[in-house]
Amino acid sequence: MRFHRGHRPEPYGDTSRKRAAFLRKQRLEREALPLFAADIAAGQHSVDQEMARRAIWWDEAERERRSRRAAWWRKGRARLFALPDPLRQRVREIWRTCPYPADPASFADFLHQIAVGKLDPYRPPWVFHQERAARITRNPATFADAFRQIGKRKAGGGQNPTEADELLFCGNLGSGILFLASQIRPIDPGESLHILNGHRLGGGYVGRASHWVEIEVRGACSDADLALIERLAQAGDTRPVVVRRMVSSAAITGKAQS
Repeated sequence: MRFHRGHRPEPYGDTSRKRAAFLRKQRLEREALPLFAADIAAGQHSVDQEMARRAIWWDEAERERRSRRAAWWRKGRARLFALPDPLRQRVREIWRTCPYPADPASFADFLHQIAVGKLDPYRPPWVFHQERAARITRNPATFADAFRQIGKRKAGGGQNPTEADELLFCGNLGSGILFLASQIRPIDPGESLHILNGHRLGGGYVGRASHWVEIEVRGACSDADLALIERLAQAGDTRPVVVRRMVSSAAITGKAQS
């Protein structure tokens, strides 16, 4: 059992600062009621008597504190040994590595969380559990089946200074995770883009022949996957859809140097 050893009991420390604090307390009591200062002073005991009283109280409080701590440990161990053997062994294993303080109160709460089902002893939250398999959609019927939207941001509209919404998607068709960036662009470069704010892929402005959808794909994407993405996106939108791979700045720099 992992546990934190309690401090050894020590006698009460009689210091000059404690004596000065006690004398200041008595003085403030007398100054609070100046008309009865003499009566209050007659009922106050000396600082030596106070230190002696505290020394006796301190020993009793230390014994009570240690007894209460020991009782908590006994209660927790009784609950532990009431568990079935396989579960008890597992609980002892994860208690050795858990980040909780090694005191009886934390151990009691640890067992309570397991009892009520908030803590799974076979999948403790402080241990990283990697998923066994990634979510893959091999034969999606629609664009929404293959990709889910993960964000939206403002992007420039090329020659037009007005910003339009760029939708961000992610998905996995079997070759690895893909990130898609979809943006509506005007066929006429001089056309205003203010109507494109708030667009959504597959029906935001269905029927507008003056716009087309550009989708850039980032990730390991084969030609077949690229064609599949374009087919799924085009099936959900009446505007022309163009899907292309996103070219990194490093690749552009390499071509320029060659």
